[in-house]
Amino acid sequence: MSRIPTPATIADAPAKSQLLLEAVNKQLGLVPNMFRLISISPQALEGYLGLSGALGKGALPAATRERIALAVAEVNGCSYCLSAHTYLGKNVARLDDAEITANRNGASNDPKADAAVRFAAKVTRARGRVAEADLSAVKLAGYTDAQVIEIVLHVALNTWTNYFNEVFKTDIDFPLVEARAA
Repeated sequence: MSRIPTPATIADAPAKSQLLLEAVNKQLGLVPNMFRLISISPQALEGYLGLSGALGKGALPAATRERIALAVAEVNGCSYCLSAHTYLGKNVARLDDAEITANRNGASNDPKADAAVRFAAKVTRARGRVAEADLSAVKLAGYTDAQVIEIVLHVALNTWTNYFNEVFKTDIDFPLVEARAA
């Protein structure tokens, strides 16, 4: 059970969050618990949706973004995010079970995506303190400077949602996927 009350409906959220939640509902067809819980702070919800929306228009393919989210959630031990991104990975990005397992292990079965996922996992584990060789490896795999910046920002955004969901113990509203020990 969540450590703070989750607004049960969009109407129960603060007035300044309601339009944002309506947009989430329109895009996803539902409003997951995490969004309703973040909505308690309209500014946090606006910031999260703004950054997430901007990155969604970035240079990284949706499948790579999901792969990164899975790797980061596993490193950080967040079952809410693993559950959500396993669902999205399968149903939106069309990742198969073997790929999702590889992603959770900080890798990918796709050679180019593998470099991005390995780099993202390393950034997460090292809290940004990566070696020159780590940066060189992702660039040698064909990622531009702009894409590497996006990878780092995806790590940061996913780490924020991991921490948010762990701090507040957000009720998981996706098919449950348990994180290994963080």
